[in-house]
Amino acid sequence: MRSITVGTRGSTLALAQTRWVVARLKEEWPETEFRIQSIVTRGDRNRGSLEGMAAQGDKGFWVKEIEDALLQNRIDIAVHSLKDLPTEQPEGLEIASIPRRVDARDALVGKEGMKKLADLPQGARVGTSSVRRKSFLNAFRPDLQVVQLRGNIDTRLAALSGGEYDAIILAAAGLIRTELRNRIDELIDPAILLPAPGQGALALETRSDDDLGIEVAYAIHDRDTDDRTTAEREFLAGLGAGCLAPVGALATIKNGLLSLEGWVGALDGTTIIQAHSQGDPAECAELGAELAQDVLKRGARELVDAARV
Repeated sequence: MRSITVGTRGSTLALAQTRWVVARLKEEWPETEFRIQSIVTRGDRNRGSLEGMAAQGDKGFWVKEIEDALLQNRIDIAVHSLKDLPTEQPEGLEIASIPRRVDARDALVGKEGMKKLADLPQGARVGTSSVRRKSFLNAFRPDLQVVQLRGNIDTRLAALSGGEYDAIILAAAGLIRTELRNRIDELIDPAILLPAPGQGALALETRSDDDLGIEVAYAIHDRDTDDRTTAEREFLAGLGAGCLAPVGALATIKNGLLSLEGWVGALDGTTIIQAHSQGDPAECAELGAELAQDVLKRGARELVDAARV
């Protein structure tokens, strides 16, 4: 029997995502054996210094060790959260497949009586690990205390239950994929909190010369998700920003047109630059790149650079 080794991080969410991927691949390749191998990344080992690594230009702290395993033939397919994958890939690797996206929005989980972002009392403590969320929340509700929250999903939910926070915000997709959809109190309107580029989507990465790996991975590729996330990631790439920057992007496809919304914010929320473009989904990369140029002309470079300090 043919065997494919699938590599991923060892977190609860990463393993849940990868089991979902393997189940879908098994449906398409029933005669193939799939094995999951978990790999520890620098981001897993050094959670307290992610901002420092990003400031030094290190954008691959969630994926480098997994990509090394691919290049060394220790695994055949890597499963990543697309929002964590740098927009530039190492030579010899490619994204072979992007499966159908789940909900791209951010979700609020709150204490009793604090179930809606707009209804949180003045001074409420809101936990998040994202500078993007901090920036956009500060713009929407400058009266809130947006405070640091790290750890996996279970750790974050436990911190909320322990009374450290009044509410926490995290990606809806993570709660959905770990079968915690019932914990979502509010799916936040993207007009308030625009998601990270690629949020809610997965990427299956392979070696560029591995025809079998590419063919296997491509069996669960979703074209619409690819077009949407390509536009979002090209917007991010055009800004020269990484996954920890205060940048949001969301593309939708309706009536044959792709609409892309892009935001760049100051960390304190005092400035949010917003832009929108629309066009043929086949031109998704161009739409993303052009939107990046639009916001750069309006001062986005200073906001992105300030987030690196």
